[in-house]
Amino acid sequence: MTAYDVIVLAGGAAKRLGGADKPGVRVGGRALLDRVLAACDDAALTVVVGGRRATARPVAWTREVPEGGGPLAALGAGLRLTTAERVLVLSADLPFLVPGTVDALLGAAGQPGWEGALCVDPEGRDQPLVAVYRAEPLRRELALLATEYGGLAGLPLRLLTAELDLARVDAGPDAAFDCDTWDDIAAARARIREHGAVLDEWITSVKNELGIELDVDTGVLLDLARDAAHGVARPAAPLTTFLVGYAAARASAGAGPDEAAAAVAEAARRATALALRWEAEASTGSDEAGGAKPDAGREGTGTP
Repeated sequence: MTAYDVIVLAGGAAKRLGGADKPGVRVGGRALLDRVLAACDDAALTVVVGGRRATARPVAWTREVPEGGGPLAALGAGLRLTTAERVLVLSADLPFLVPGTVDALLGAAGQPGWEGALCVDPEGRDQPLVAVYRAEPLRRELALLATEYGGLAGLPLRLLTAELDLARVDAGPDAAFDCDTWDDIAAARARIREHGAVLDEWITSVKNELGIELDVDTGVLLDLARDAAHGVARPAAPLTTFLVGYAAARASAGAGPDEAAAAVAEAARRATALALRWEAEASTGSDEAGGAKPDAGREGTGTP
């Protein structure tokens, strides 16, 4: 994995949100800032430029000078704390950013001849706050801009990107989706509840809430719940999956994520087999009931 640092810009007045605390607005039960941080949790250092708040993982905090000085001033403040050769730069309002997009940007920025790479949205617009920059040319151009304009406050990002040789990465329709308005927030909240996404979103949110770092095969657990409900009784489904989780936790105490995931799979396999045996007994019970029965008159006599 390529070593990199992250700068997340979490300041700004959020005027189109009526001044709301945009990084703290929740989508799918998680703050927007936490959703962004989850996509780059393998970074060597994460710097958040903005007001301090509780976050799902540790970060370094700083503020631009002056506060509210805009994205270039914030970028300059964050860059002073980083040391890696590549810097991932993100806004704090990207609800659908995923590690795959980060990997694609790092890969493109690492190709010879480029000073970085940025995402391009479906309309072909550059997204300089979903980007990876090489630190040396980034520092150089920020210093030149500060000298030319007497500081970075109030300057638009395009002044920076126009001076850098940047690769373009088409990361799909969602990677650069940002939340500038309440309509954007509503659209993001609706999208994560769509049929194809809701389970993954929910499991990710639960793991985040419980502090669990575990890749679970949800298909295995759903199959188990189905078999328990069908072969035993409907309430058996949630109770059985709870017991599987408890058994897996005991079996993998002190183990790493891979061993824990294997323990879940093994516990689910055994519970599924048990549910299927219950179902088999139920389906053959009527046949057995129609067979020969002990002679009631000889019961308890000891006669073979």
